Amino acid sequence: MVSYSEKVREIWQPPEPETVTPDYRNLVRYATLAASSHNTQPWIFRLEKHRIRILPDLSRRCPAVDPDDHHLYVSLGCAAENLLLAAEAAGLKGHCSYDASTSGVQIDFEEAPPFRSPLFEAISRRQCSRVKYDGSQISTEQLQQLEEAGQGDGVSIMLFTADDQKEQIARYVAEGNSAQFRDNAWARELESWIRFNGREAVASGDGLYGPVMGSPDVPRWLGLLAMRFGFSAKKQNQKDYRNIRSSSAIAILVSDIDDKPHWIEAGRCYERLALTATVLDLKTAFINQPVEVAPLRAEFARFLGIGNRRPDLIVRIGRGPEAPRSLRRPVDEVLRTN
Repeated sequence: MVSYSEKVREIWQPPEPETVTPDYRNLVRYATLAASSHNTQPWIFRLEKHRIRILPDLSRRCPAVDPDDHHLYVSLGCAAENLLLAAEAAGLKGHCSYDASTSGVQIDFEEAPPFRSPLFEAISRRQCSRVKYDGSQISTEQLQQLEEAGQGDGVSIMLFTADDQKEQIARYVAEGNSAQFRDNAWARELESWIRFNGREAVASGDGLYGPVMGSPDVPRWLGLLAMRFGFSAKKQNQKDYRNIRSSSAIAILVSDIDDKPHWIEAGRCYERLALTATVLDLKTAFINQPVEVAPLRAEFARFLGIGNRRPDLIVRIGRGPEAPRSLRRPVDEVLRTN
C-alpha cells in the first residue's frame, strides 16, 4: 500500500509551472482540494459541455453535527471557489449560480485570457491547521485583505482581535463542546469519520486523520479506546481555550438569509479567506461549535448583534507551524458524466 506521506505528496502537488490545462478533470482535481466538514468531501462533479455542476452527495451527510446540511452546502461553495480559480488560470471564465432543481452549483464557462492569481497558487498550500499559533499581531493592511476576501453576495465577515473578544468567543466554543459531548449520536458520528492511522486514511481517502487532530497514529482499536476513556469536553475545552488565546484574530462569516444559496456563498467566502490567509503566510482552523448547536447558535447571534442573520462559520487565524495534511479521494470517485 502507498504510504500516507506518499499519498500526501501525490494529492497536494503544486500547480503546473506553466500553462494550466483547461481539461475539466484537472479543474475538478483543484476543486477537491477545498475544505469540507470532517473532510467528508460531500460533492459530486458532473461534466457537461461548457459546464460543470457540483452536486451534493447526501450519502456523506453528518446529521448529528450538521442536521440541516448547512456545512455540506458550505463545502460545495468551497469547492466551487477553487474550481473558479483553477478555471481562470486555465483561460476559462466561470459564471457560478445556484440551481434549485439539483440543489447544486452550476458553473458555466466562456473563454478568457488566462490569469494565475495568488489565490490559485495557494490552493495546494492551504490547510486547516488545528495547532497552537504564536499570538503575533496581524497588520492593519493584512486584516483589510482578509476582510475583503471574506465578503460576498449576502455574506459578511466580522473580525475580532481583542483579547476580551476572543475570550468571549472561547466561552461559546466551550459551551458548544459541552453540548456536543453529551450527545451520543454526535460522538458516534465523529468516531466514524476519524481515521486513526495512515493505512485507514489511505484506504478511504477521506475523514480526519488522527495526527491532523493532534493525536498519534495508532491502530483503530486503540484509538477507539482512547476516545471512549480519554476524550472529554473538559480536555477539548482546555485545548480550544489555549488555541483561541494563541490566535491573532477570529473571523466569523454571517449570511443575510438562512438558505442553501447563501450557505454556498459562505463557503466561497471562507475559501477565499483561507487562501488569502495562506498567501499572507497565516494559518486557519475552524472553531464552529457555537454555530453547530442550534440553541447556542441563536444565543451566539444575539451576542454578535446580527439580528436574524445566521452566523455560518467561525475561523481562528494566526501564525503557526505546518500541520499534517488530510487526503482526498481520487477524481474518478467524484465524477459523473451523465
